[in-house]
Amino acid sequence: MTIIANPIYDVVFKYMMEDERVARIMLSALLQKEVIQVEMRRHEYTGLRQSNISLFRIDFSAKVRNQDGSENLILIELQKTWLATETLRFRQYLGTQYLSKENIPEKAENPGGYAIPMISIYILGHKLGDLKEPVVYVRRRYLDYDSNVITQGVPDRFIESLTHDTIIVQIPYLHGRTRNRLERLLNMFDQAYTIKGNEHFLQIDEDKMEDNDERLVVYRLVKAAAAPDIRRAMDVEDEILSEIESRDTTIMQKDQIIQQKNQTIQEKEQAIQEKEQAIQEKDQAIQEKDQAIQEKDQAIQEKDQTIQKKEQAIQEKEQAIQKKEQAIQEKEQTIQEKDQMLQQKDKIIHSMVSLLASTGHSIADIAAQFFLTEEEVKQLMEKAD
Repeated sequence: MTIIANPIYDVVFKYMMEDERVARIMLSALLQKEVIQVEMRRHEYTGLRQSNISLFRIDFSAKVRNQDGSENLILIELQKTWLATETLRFRQYLGTQYLSKENIPEKAENPGGYAIPMISIYILGHKLGDLKEPVVYVRRRYLDYDSNVITQGVPDRFIESLTHDTIIVQIPYLHGRTRNRLERLLNMFDQAYTIKGNEHFLQIDEDKMEDNDERLVVYRLVKAAAAPDIRRAMDVEDEILSEIESRDTTIMQKDQIIQQKNQTIQEKEQAIQEKEQAIQEKDQAIQEKDQAIQEKDQAIQEKDQTIQKKEQAIQEKEQAIQKKEQAIQEKEQTIQEKDQMLQQKDKIIHSMVSLLASTGHSIADIAAQFFLTEEEVKQLMEKAD
């Protein structure tokens, strides 16, 4: 068994890939093409510099030999993270690479102004969704409208400048996988081989390596394990990781508290909305009752007006009746007065008739004097007797 430095650490991974021959071996196995020449262009420790999610990046320019024997220059953008991180971080770095003028050769050797074709490699210390393969290749194809593969004129430098292939390594699925050279090399990332109590080192079986190139990578990591500065740098990464985990735990707890508060606020807002709705319904009911009361009041007022008009009409009728009764009374009084006058006249005529009769006047003579009939004179004379 051989003890090597853990390449999941940024400082170890950088040390391993700084060796040009080791870099060619690793990249050739990943690309499934022979890397003839490779040059490390830049690297970046996002985790160490920003106390953020550990995300280590290295750019390589490499000359590769294709299956048909042709050679071409490509840009390899390699990113490694040991923790789950947002894809936005990867996309931002890809955007930077597409915008960089360093990736477009000079006009003298590149009249068309095409960019160097790029391949992105992601070495992840965590699992993706449902993909369980340790290494996933995402490769483009040139297709026509009917999804037929286009072979003539391929590859096109314009298209190669704007699109790229991707290789994704899921370290958690590497355990026990040694089916090919790439899996044997990546097996050195298998965290199941860490030494108990010290995650800085892995204990691997060197006998599983089948050739000198594979053993060369092992020796490079053995050398890293013996370097004091590499060990100190791993300690620093541990401290940063602990800080990140502590920070992430605090953020998760705060997020949970915020979610609970948001849920409480939502429940309160919902209760307030329900109360407001109930108040609105009550207000609407009150408005409807007020409207009904107003309608009833209006009906009552109309009835009162009708009653007042009827009472006024009755009063007018009563006044008319009173006037008629008064007129009747006045007529009756006039009649009574006339009756009295007639009675007096009758008495006077009766007396005169009696007087003339006693003096020997005849009935005809008396009737002629008083403009009466002889019968009326006889009746007066009978009353006198």
